[in-house]
Amino acid sequence: MEKSFPLHECHVNKVTIIINRTHAILHSIAILFLIHYRLSFFFQHPQNITIPTLPWLLIFVSELILSFAWFLQQACRWRPVYRNVFPERLPVDDKLPAIDVFICTADPKKEPSVEVMNTMISAMALDYPPEKLHVYISDDAGSDATLRCTKEAWNFAKYWVPFRRKYGLLTACPDVYFSSSEDDNGDYKGSEFKAERKKMEEKYEVLKQGLRKIVEGHFTTNVAINNTRDHPTIIEVINKEEDKVKMPQLIYVSREKRPSHNHNFKAGALNVLLRVSAMISNSSYILILDCDMYCNDPTSARKAMCFYCDSQTPSSLAFVQFPQTFRNISQDDIYDNQIRFVFKVHWYGFDGVGGPIISGSNFYIKREALLGSFNKQQDYMALKRLFGPSNDFIKTLVEDYKPRFIKDGESSRMSLENANILASCSYENQTVWGSKVGFLYFSVAEDYFTGLNLHRKGWKSVYLNPERQQFLGTSTTNLNDSLIQWTRWTSGPVTVALSRFCPLTYGSLKMSLVQVLCYSELAFMPLLNCLSLWGFAIIPQLCLFNGIPLYPKVSDPNFNIFSVILVSSILKSLYEVVTTGEQLKVWRNEWRIWMMRSVTCYTYGCFDVILNKLGMKEATFLPTNKVTDDEQVKLYEMGVFDFRTATVFLAPLVTVILINIAAFVGAVVKALVVDDDGDQYWEKMFGQMFLSFFILISNFAVIEGMIIRRDKAKIPLSSTLWSVVFSMFILLIGSVILC
Repeated sequence: MEKSFPLHECHVNKVTIIINRTHAILHSIAILFLIHYRLSFFFQHPQNITIPTLPWLLIFVSELILSFAWFLQQACRWRPVYRNVFPERLPVDDKLPAIDVFICTADPKKEPSVEVMNTMISAMALDYPPEKLHVYISDDAGSDATLRCTKEAWNFAKYWVPFRRKYGLLTACPDVYFSSSEDDNGDYKGSEFKAERKKMEEKYEVLKQGLRKIVEGHFTTNVAINNTRDHPTIIEVINKEEDKVKMPQLIYVSREKRPSHNHNFKAGALNVLLRVSAMISNSSYILILDCDMYCNDPTSARKAMCFYCDSQTPSSLAFVQFPQTFRNISQDDIYDNQIRFVFKVHWYGFDGVGGPIISGSNFYIKREALLGSFNKQQDYMALKRLFGPSNDFIKTLVEDYKPRFIKDGESSRMSLENANILASCSYENQTVWGSKVGFLYFSVAEDYFTGLNLHRKGWKSVYLNPERQQFLGTSTTNLNDSLIQWTRWTSGPVTVALSRFCPLTYGSLKMSLVQVLCYSELAFMPLLNCLSLWGFAIIPQLCLFNGIPLYPKVSDPNFNIFSVILVSSILKSLYEVVTTGEQLKVWRNEWRIWMMRSVTCYTYGCFDVILNKLGMKEATFLPTNKVTDDEQVKLYEMGVFDFRTATVFLAPLVTVILINIAAFVGAVVKALVVDDDGDQYWEKMFGQMFLSFFILISNFAVIEGMIIRRDKAKIPLSSTLWSVVFSMFILLIGSVILC
């Protein structure tokens, strides 16, 4: 009887839906009044127009852009749902489907091997039948050090995995287990456990030292530098038949790379893993992990299977997405590394209208969703034109292919030979890999574009966020790495937005209108934010500097329109911060970093896409630096900005602040000293003065970095001087053009 019980359930929070929709209606009414107020300006008699038309038009356009961005955001708040799972109701282990785990690493300099190996070991320690678990580590750098580190980590995993199983440890990652102050002694606390734990900790210390020595020795040779884009295929099964401990299969894969071939970044590496794994394990489900995103809870696989094994789940379910969470988030998360608005707000709303997008990591996906479903009557030649010339790979698509890799030595040798061919850089030539099957290549954000195409074809997804964090990674701890990361994240969706695959026109085949708007919000968000924020940060300030009012007087009833919109936005964001369990300082940090990103990485990411569209620049992919710096970490934990970043990021940020300082101080001086009718000036210019003051007080950390701080992480004098020149130029030229 127990098997008839559901393995998962879905809850709709009706109170949240009512609040979200009521706010959307009321806020929309206020925006309509604003549009009416702005438009009425253009229908006045010319003799009554005392304000220049151009700045009025520009600020109106900025308001329309920001309003459109707000409208798209409401789609993610239309129908949030919350899910629970019951892994204890799963069938016995023999009936569970097999899982392949893909772990991608690309740069051993920026991605420390200790972290990468901990991710690999934690995946092998998942609470899942070991004979049905296969772990693949993709080394896109072709680094001999990574292969050697993988072998060393395997030797340790042979002890760690049985140890975790025996004592039922809740933590799958050895580094976290041995460094955590929390009590995770599993089911035992006796002397036997303590003795084994001590031995295991000693083995882990030996492993860490060994990994560091391997990496340090590797980078003393030129081969390590020149090998990343020019190396042959290397595929090696780490655990052999003679291994007596029952362990998951571990396979090292380094695809062939040549300078003359386009390697398509992470999507290309994942597609190689799709083909290679088909020859070795061919599991029906795949877990995708970033190299620094270890399995914190060993039960995530069983939780995901609660959807796939439930008879009530539709066959169209493509993937189960877990949130990205991080182990090194400080109490005052000044860089908003937890990305609260995505994983605690947006993805719940996405789930209620068809499912969230693929989020780069931490998702279990059905192989069939990526490759398609075919029967034995399928034309082999037609499939070869789609998937490439390998007969053995085609067999994995049309037959119930069960690899005999470990049991049959001759089959093992042949499978490896075929896998090497499948991982060659020329195999995808004249095929549809990356365009119609597998992870798609059109954008560097392969997760966004692949998810869009899956949902467009009718596939669904679900979002699961259990109370215990399933996966934990390492976030950036300085402004430079954070802005570089967000610049990369910006360029991917914007590339899709400014193409024939724009979700507003392309994504409607089998998607609901609300889901199309959700995808559109993610695609257009950086572009809309940077355009509108530059308008709000420059236009009212230039007019304030020259005494031109752009907002109604305080005594004018129309002033209430802008007050209502501002208060409505602030209260709604405060409500979401509080209801997601965060403190008020999170609201402040999010507003500040949103403004910073809008004028820096959102702007550069969009500019990068435009140059690429014009053929003036190739798409680039810079891996996020995972190497931690103790000084930077200390500043981050103290809640102090580290401004040691490129001038190209600091200059626009500081320029905006200087323009707002000049406009606000100039207005105050004019009201108090110069203007004979100060009260009327305050009333007329209050809206613009408040806007400048709000920008300055929200970004006081930038002012502090320019003027007050004297430490190494302050804003360099050179960046400030360049920004002074830019701000003076904008004030001069802007005043001439607008006024």
